[in-house]
Amino acid sequence: MRRATIMRKTRETVISATVQLEGTGKSKISTGIGFLDHMIDQLARHSLTDIELSAKGDLHIDFHHTTEDTGIALGQAFAQALGDRRGIQRFGQALIPMDETLTRVALDASNRPYLVWKVALSRPKLGEIDTELFKEWFQAFAQNAGLTLHVENLYGENNHHIVESCYKGLARALRQAIEIDPRQAGEIPSTKGTLGKTL
Repeated sequence: MRRATIMRKTRETVISATVQLEGTGKSKISTGIGFLDHMIDQLARHSLTDIELSAKGDLHIDFHHTTEDTGIALGQAFAQALGDRRGIQRFGQALIPMDETLTRVALDASNRPYLVWKVALSRPKLGEIDTELFKEWFQAFAQNAGLTLHVENLYGENNHHIVESCYKGLARALRQAIEIDPRQAGEIPSTKGTLGKTL
């Protein structure tokens, strides 16, 4: 079973993140930021990974550190659980409609992190969280999970729908990419024989 736990402690945040890749979509999320909890719950549910995440951060300052650091810790947990990525499908994609919104997500679990973020949000906040922080979360997650990640909102008006479709798209694409391919179980899915950003 591919499972990992990451403990991250800085002067700004204390975070525990556990992921079980062969899960059922169960989650237990507590970051102190309600909307972020909701989005990470969507990530667990639609990727069929089990996620436990608790964070205590300097929310009296703002939500930046907690948002970014949860992306870091959760990304590191996924990377550790994936190990050398032997046997995975590697690539995943999703096209997510949510009412008037349509978002496309594609990723390569190549261990060569990169984020392309083509998402425009028209409101400064969703709930109490600054909408500019969602890019920071996706950047932190992609960098630490080792994902080449492209997120593009094709159209939409409701900012809640746009952001939620991004997380659901990540979840569905990730679910495809991390699944074991029975035709190449035990093999590294690369002509190089290894996956990594230095190769």
